[in-house]
Amino acid sequence: MRVLPTDIPDVLVLEPAVFGDDRGFFYESYNRRAFGEAVGRDVEFVQDNHSRSLRGVLRGLHYQIRNAQAKLVRVVVGEVFDVVVDLRRSSPTFGRWVGMTLSAANRRMLWVPEGFAHGFLVTSEVAEFLYKASDYYAPEHERSLLWSDPELAIRWPLRGMPLLKPKDADGTPLARAETFP
Repeated sequence: MRVLPTDIPDVLVLEPAVFGDDRGFFYESYNRRAFGEAVGRDVEFVQDNHSRSLRGVLRGLHYQIRNAQAKLVRVVVGEVFDVVVDLRRSSPTFGRWVGMTLSAANRRMLWVPEGFAHGFLVTSEVAEFLYKASDYYAPEHERSLLWSDPELAIRWPLRGMPLLKPKDADGTPLARAETFP
C-alpha cells in the first residue's frame, strides 16, 4: 500500500497494491496491521456503510460532535469528488478543506480522522461509496456543515445545483458550527 499525504497532514490517501491480468484484478482493500502502520495507530472499525447515489447527489458535509467517527472511505462503482474539512480548533489547518477524486478506476481510499466533516459529490452516472467507521452512527450527535459556505470556498465540480437532503441544504456555516477542541 502506498500512502500519499494531502495538504492536511492527518488526512491521507491510500493506494492499494493491485494485481491484475486478463482475468481481472485483486487487491487487499483492508488489512488492520498495514492500515495501522499507514496511519500511525491502531483503529478499531465498528461499522461498515455502503451508499449508492446518482449523478449530482451531494452528501454532506457530515460529522458527529460526540461519538466522533474516523472513516476509511472508497468508491467501488463510479466516481465522486470527496471533501473533508478540518473542524479541530486547535489544529493549524482548522477550517481548511481538501478534495479529491475517488473512483472505482483509481481504487484510492481516503483516511478521514475524527474531528473532520466529510462529504462527496457524485460525478459519474452512479456511484457506490463504502466506508468503515470507528464509532457507531449517533443521529442525535450528527451535524451538517454547509456545503456551500463562502468562508470554506469549496470548489465542487458542479453542473448546476446538486441534489441535497434538506439537512444538507440547511447546513450550518463554519462560523456558527459546533467544532472540536
